[in-house]
Amino acid sequence: MLVLRSLAQTPHLLIQQCCRQLNTTAANLANTVPHSKWTASSLRTGLIARKRGMTAMWDDNGARVPITVLQLENCQVTANIVTLRPDRSEYHAVQIGASDRPSRTTTAQMKGHFRRARVLPKYIVREFPVTPDAHIPVGTTLSAVHFVPGQYVDVTANSIGKGFQGVMKRWNFRGLRASHGVSISHRSAGATGAHQDPGRVWPGKKMAGRLGGKRITTQNLTVMRVDTDLDLIFVKGAVPGADDAHVLVRDAKKRLVTLAKTHQAVGAYEKVLPKGVDDLPFPAGTKELAQNLPAVIEARSKRVTSPFVPRE
Repeated sequence: MLVLRSLAQTPHLLIQQCCRQLNTTAANLANTVPHSKWTASSLRTGLIARKRGMTAMWDDNGARVPITVLQLENCQVTANIVTLRPDRSEYHAVQIGASDRPSRTTTAQMKGHFRRARVLPKYIVREFPVTPDAHIPVGTTLSAVHFVPGQYVDVTANSIGKGFQGVMKRWNFRGLRASHGVSISHRSAGATGAHQDPGRVWPGKKMAGRLGGKRITTQNLTVMRVDTDLDLIFVKGAVPGADDAHVLVRDAKKRLVTLAKTHQAVGAYEKVLPKGVDDLPFPAGTKELAQNLPAVIEARSKRVTSPFVPRE
C-alpha cells in the first residue's frame, strides 16, 4: 500500500515541483533577462485606465477630432505569470493592478498578494498575455508613455446597459408605417416565424431583448496625445463603458501586432510600425522613462489636405 500510494502521488508531486519552478522562473525572468528593443515578434503588456469622458481636438489642418480621455491611476505590476498549457507550451503574462483602495475593504487573501508585490491594494487586477521577453519587474509603476502618439490601440470595457429594448433601437429596424395601414404596431418587428415547416423561430433571429451591458472591444483607435504629468491618454473616437469605468488598453491586435509581423516577414521594414512612430517603449513605459520626456506629446496629423480648401 505504501508503494502504491507513493506511485499515485508521484504525478501530483511532479506537477507541484514543476509549478514551483515556473513561479521561480516568472519571478526572476524580469530581473535576469536583459531588456532589448521592441521587435515585430514582441507582445507588450496592456494597461488599466479610467475613462474620464469625451472632448475634442483640432489637428494641424483645423479639422475637429473627437477624443476620449483615459487616465491611469497608479497602474503597477503585481505579478509575472508563467504556466504550462495542456500541450506543454509555456504561457507568459503580466498581472497589472490599478486604482488604490483602502486596506479595510480588501480581502485577506488579496492583502497578502499585494504585500508580496510590495504595492498598495488595488480595486482591479487583470493579466495581459506577453512574450517571454516582455516581463516587467514586480512593483514597477507604469506611465501613459507606454503608448506612443500615432500608434493604434484596442480598448476593452463593459458597455453601458440599456435594459430591454425593441428592435428599432437594438437592431436599427425601420419599423412599420407611421400613418395608414397599421394599428398600434408602428415600432413592431413584424413577422418572426415561418410556416408549419419548420414551425419554429430560427436561432439568432433579431428580436427585442436586452441591449448593452456586454464586454466590448473597440479596435484600432489612434493615440492622439499623451500627458505624462497627469497620466492621460487621448484616443481618437468613442470607447465603450460609462464615465469613470475601468477600461483595458493594449496594442492593436490587427493594425499593429499582426501587421508588424506581416511586414517583417516580407521585408517591408519601413512599414512595421505606423507612420510617424519610430519605436515603442519596451518592455513598458515606466514612470522613470516619463521623467525624461516632455509633459505633453502629440501625434502629427495624418490628414494630407485641409478640409477647408475645395478639391480641384
